[in-house]
Amino acid sequence: MRFRHPATVVTALTLATVLAACGQNDQQETDESDHGEHSAEEVSGEFNDADVEYVSGMIVHHEQAVEMSDILLAKDDVDTDVVSLAEEIRDAQQPEIDQMVAWLQDWGHDPEDDHGGHSDHGNEHEGMMSDDDIADLEAAQGDEAARLFLEQMIVHHEGAVSMAEDHLADGENPEALELSEEIISVQQAEIEQMEDLLENI
Repeated sequence: MRFRHPATVVTALTLATVLAACGQNDQQETDESDHGEHSAEEVSGEFNDADVEYVSGMIVHHEQAVEMSDILLAKDDVDTDVVSLAEEIRDAQQPEIDQMVAWLQDWGHDPEDDHGGHSDHGNEHEGMMSDDDIADLEAAQGDEAARLFLEQMIVHHEGAVSMAEDHLADGENPEALELSEEIISVQQAEIEQMEDLLENI
């Protein structure tokens, strides 16, 4: 039987220990690097500029729809079907406003900075009414108010649908994209409903 010299054995063991340690360190660095890259992908993949721009704009858009609905609901002698529609629009869009504000906050954006301060009711967004349009709705009564509300809200909804379609093409956030799909579905149906109501007023 052949025996290794003790120095040879020690040297071999030392070399094996060093190599194992290096391997562990390399693996740890690789794991940490991979983890860092993965985390960055998760953060960047949650939303993009298109999501922020869309949500900011849609908050303004929804706020005006709620305002228009409140104006109509404060009036007397308005067609009951139009009143019911205005209530549905207000009750559906206010929770969506609250949700979108929460998204902006989660994304590190101040909702007031992103959509506040726009003049003339922020009518740079598609389908928005001007201050004069809102004043006309406030002044109208009865069937005239119902007709004006429906005509304005059709244009308003068409703008929201267009904004949502653009967002579906460019956005990334899954929840915001889901909201866009819902807005398209619901508001297109409401446009058809409002067109039918117009024929009977």
